[in-house]
Amino acid sequence: MTRQTVTILVLAGLLVLALVGMRVGWVHRRRRTLDAVPTLPAVPTDAGALLAGPFEAVYVSTTRAGDWLDRVAAHGLGVRSPARVSVHATGVHVARTGAPDVFVPAHALRAAALAPGIAGKVVGRDDLVVLTWDPAAQPGDEPDGARGLDTGLLPRHAADRDAIVAAALTLIPDVPAAVSGTEEKP
Repeated sequence: MTRQTVTILVLAGLLVLALVGMRVGWVHRRRRTLDAVPTLPAVPTDAGALLAGPFEAVYVSTTRAGDWLDRVAAHGLGVRSPARVSVHATGVHVARTGAPDVFVPAHALRAAALAPGIAGKVVGRDDLVVLTWDPAAQPGDEPDGARGLDTGLLPRHAADRDAIVAAALTLIPDVPAAVSGTEEKP
């Protein structure tokens, strides 16, 4: 074998090892994040009155609330995808292309705000819509401070950001009208 052939084989082997390592890491992340999200809320057949949307957006990712780099991989929540976002009386529906839909029930929604980034996308200004929610919440539950999730969306049109946040905030009881929630995000 020539020196060039050996070099190519070594580099190919390293590439295969890197890809296998990345795959193993993703599988472990998916298993670990199943604790945070054992099941996703089902998308209702009748989501109620349409409050806003649908808006074209990119579903960026879902992370553990407050930790914008701790991506959740369970249930396909770590998969970036094109989406259509609509806010209904019963919650926020994120219809994704090529990945399972995400439905954030109104009773699970804790906050809606603009942020400059989330795992998978940093824009440097408040262009991302971030929905903070608790997937384990049941109707009538009071927020208990349990760690929830942040779901990041990048609307295609700038005007849609404020419309999504404003409509989502109407689903949260006892939220003052002046709340923007941008202070907590990265």
